[in-house]
Amino acid sequence: MVQQRVGEQLRFGVFLVSGRFPGQDDAAVLRRTVRAACAAEAAGFDDVWLAEHHFMPYGVCPSAITLASHVLGQTSRISVGTAVSVLSTTHPVALAEQWSMLDAISAGRLRLGVGRGGPWQDLEVFGTGLPRYETGFAESLDLLLTAAGGRVSAQGSHFSFREVPLRPIPQRAPNVVVACGGPTSSAVRLAAKRELPLLLGLHADDAEKAATVAAYGAPAAHVSTVLCQVGDDASAVVRRALPGWLADGLAAHVPVDDRPGPERDPWEYTEKLCAIHPVGSVEHCVETLRTSFERTGVSHVIMFVEASGTTEGTMANIERIGAEVLPALRGLEPSPL
Repeated sequence: MVQQRVGEQLRFGVFLVSGRFPGQDDAAVLRRTVRAACAAEAAGFDDVWLAEHHFMPYGVCPSAITLASHVLGQTSRISVGTAVSVLSTTHPVALAEQWSMLDAISAGRLRLGVGRGGPWQDLEVFGTGLPRYETGFAESLDLLLTAAGGRVSAQGSHFSFREVPLRPIPQRAPNVVVACGGPTSSAVRLAAKRELPLLLGLHADDAEKAATVAAYGAPAAHVSTVLCQVGDDASAVVRRALPGWLADGLAAHVPVDDRPGPERDPWEYTEKLCAIHPVGSVEHCVETLRTSFERTGVSHVIMFVEASGTTEGTMANIERIGAEVLPALRGLEPSPL
């Protein structure tokens, strides 16, 4: 039986990285992302989450909130989230303004995922510098939350300005989730102090996610990211497409200083993802997700569905998950009280 807080419902989303697989065109990739978001709404998913990256083929969307605004306009029911808006290179008050505007015109369908990002050349290009990455995340997060309350001023290490009113005036508090790296991450402690749920990464297996939730130390509506590829040939599809994309993406990470870039082997990482995530037949995917709910205690999962590397494969995967996987899992939900 799935262990949930009383009355809590399972939630299912898609996670769209806008990954450019070898030989693809950036504009076509972005159009694929929009089409996939609309397909997710039609397939019965609850939300869609959009990634943000700079200067690399791993993901060609440089502004998750900008793409979210377009997706909100193309959909009518599904919630849309950023996964994530990077606070090391984004001004938190500007992000709060954008959230407030989109929240107003979408009737509250926008969610904000935020994260620290990495020590990459983005910090140099956008002028925020390494200190914003190393010591500025908490200050940025607090400014975002304060600004979303309607008025904000700053006298901190990274920001200093007189009080200003936010326009448009926020109609509600933002629904914020904080990306974290694992149970020992400072982001876990910060999110717990601010009573904000966590966004658990694709790299982590159920044991690491359960440990991270335990380190958080309180009930919260955390979100878990998984790779989901359905089909009898799903493992072969992932193994054929994913390593080339990962290799290009890892090579494009350029540090802002002399520290080394990521050293993960793309083929070994592909094998790990196939082993820990729902990749396989419908029955295997249902059982893997059901077991994950029980092991982690997290009842909101968002699925990376682009592992085939093609538009046709992505659409077919979304449709099949919606038609065959989600109904089986929704049958696990608790009866209304």
